Amino acid sequence: MSLRQLLLRLPCYLGASGPRRGPLDTISSVVSWRGQSSRSPAHWNQVVSEAEKIVGYPTSFMSLRCLLSDELSNIAMQVRKLVGTQHPLLTTARGLVHDSQNNLQLRGLVVLLISKAAGPSSVNASCQSYDMVSGIYSCQRSLAEITELIHTALLVHRGIVNLDELQSSDGPLKDMQFGNKIAILSGDFLLANACNGLALLQNTKVVELLASALMDLVQGVYHENSTSAKENHITDDIGILTWKEQTFLSHGALLAKSCQAAMELAKHDAEVQDMAFQYGKHMAMSHKINSDLQPFIKEKTSDSLTFNLNSAPVVLHQEFLGRDLWIKQIREAQRKGRLDYAKLRETIKAGKGVTSAIDLCRYHGNKALEALESFPPSEARTALENIVFAVTRFS
Repeated sequence: MSLRQLLLRLPCYLGASGPRRGPLDTISSVVSWRGQSSRSPAHWNQVVSEAEKIVGYPTSFMSLRCLLSDELSNIAMQVRKLVGTQHPLLTTARGLVHDSQNNLQLRGLVVLLISKAAGPSSVNASCQSYDMVSGIYSCQRSLAEITELIHTALLVHRGIVNLDELQSSDGPLKDMQFGNKIAILSGDFLLANACNGLALLQNTKVVELLASALMDLVQGVYHENSTSAKENHITDDIGILTWKEQTFLSHGALLAKSCQAAMELAKHDAEVQDMAFQYGKHMAMSHKINSDLQPFIKEKTSDSLTFNLNSAPVVLHQEFLGRDLWIKQIREAQRKGRLDYAKLRETIKAGKGVTSAIDLCRYHGNKALEALESFPPSEARTALENIVFAVTRFS
């Protein structure tokens, strides 16, 4: 079978017809929400589609060069053996091939947009001779690909299954062990490609920024997993400030530092770099809170749908309620040792956690929009604003 045929049939191999988606002083002092402009499209896919036209090509093409490699073609054939199991690597692979929500390409798209919004440096013309397509330097496009590679590698690595917690419905032990090996090797392969691409940029500051972002990612994931590994652990006893610190590490650092690195590649000064960093940070935080809110704001939600007990709405609910009452609510929602997520979800929706999380999402959206004010008006800047509007729109 040719590689072209393999790529065309890959969704079928993966069993995919499409992915299944989809007291606080900081909240009370949130600045008034600017609201969505009448020109801004609300639908997420439309926002992303319009943004991709601005940067020159669909960002899903970024992964194509990597997908066309012999190594990943072989991995794709191996992943086929996991069809019929519940290994998380399958879900990640489906998302890479058919991602209707465009979430996997979001980081690369934002890096390209902010690169175009900033344009070339008006003070330093040393990189004027670089190849530029659609107002973006080739090195900045390479950086966007590297950002996506690192993010995808993290998704693959996070899909490793704890074999001690396997259930019979997950699939045979041998297949799950095989899936873990493939997840480790393919994640390492993507990281190796990212490191090689960083070296080719020949910019030590950019290498340092992305290396520190990778360190932040690992530290953030460690924080997420360290307490949950404890015996009988249900939910963290953390406040929203601690949650924000940990979430920046695991979800915000990569985008923030990639945006800053894009400005460094174009030789922009420290002030412009900081504004790009702030946009990436607050945009990522807003996006994560929006994701956390989905189980609580969707009109049609399956009763069996689970949600993270350390997500933003839950942490805020616990903070308003108090730890003791929160633990009591969890126990009341348990039936025969299993948590009734539908009952617990309704309990949380009846409190202040969900509305406070929406306010927090819009707070970070406002901060991202403030950072964009330092960039000159352009269609790229408008696209970045529209992404914020789409992420912070809940009606």
